[in-house]
Amino acid sequence: MRVKINGQEIEAAAGETILEAARRHDIPIPTLCYHAAFGGQGHCRLCLVEVAAQGDKRLVASCTYPITAEIEVSTSTPLIERLRGDIIRLLYRQAPGSELMQDLAREYGCLDEFITEDDREQERCILCRLCVNACTALGASAISAVLRGVDKKIATPYDEASEACLGCGACAHICPTGAIPLQDEGGNRTIWKRDFELLPCEVCGRPFITPEQRDYLIARQDDLDTGLLCDACRRTRVARQMEPFR
Repeated sequence: MRVKINGQEIEAAAGETILEAARRHDIPIPTLCYHAAFGGQGHCRLCLVEVAAQGDKRLVASCTYPITAEIEVSTSTPLIERLRGDIIRLLYRQAPGSELMQDLAREYGCLDEFITEDDREQERCILCRLCVNACTALGASAISAVLRGVDKKIATPYDEASEACLGCGACAHICPTGAIPLQDEGGNRTIWKRDFELLPCEVCGRPFITPEQRDYLIARQDDLDTGLLCDACRRTRVARQMEPFR
């Protein structure tokens, strides 16, 4: 069906979200809690857009709003920009230690002079829950949102090292604000108060995977065809296997 975004007519599939349609046509809409692997969550509300349909206008979260009829969408209006600035101001004060939030606060002119340099070394989490989604998708569920109100945070059970953790680092890699410390050093990885051994790639020898993650992949048969390879060497092997078909 035909949809207008910022005056540009595009073709959208019934049921896909405004954000998905916009991204397919390289129309930028800012997000923090969205990831293509999990779809929209509507937590941060940074992706607010204005939808006009049948003479009615309203603000919606573009990451969760499905397109079911012809609509007109505005991704940036004075009201939207003001609301995004308010959202960024709140999230920045929640996570002043995040360089991403500092950059966004600076971009929207709300870099709070009352937040000190010591504050900026502190909290980085905006509770977007992408890390929880990534861990759950892997089947580990080693982390979750705990406590309530201003004390809410992402943590392991009882804030202790979790036996369910694979040490894969998916949570740290997907986190938009760099809130999850992950340290790889000397063939070892430290994350969520737990130390993991790192096994080497069969080709380049670079330590890259924990035994727990390897066993999980083998159990799912995700790693049987390419061996114990890091991402770079895996891509190289697949490319070489494809050469005869070019």
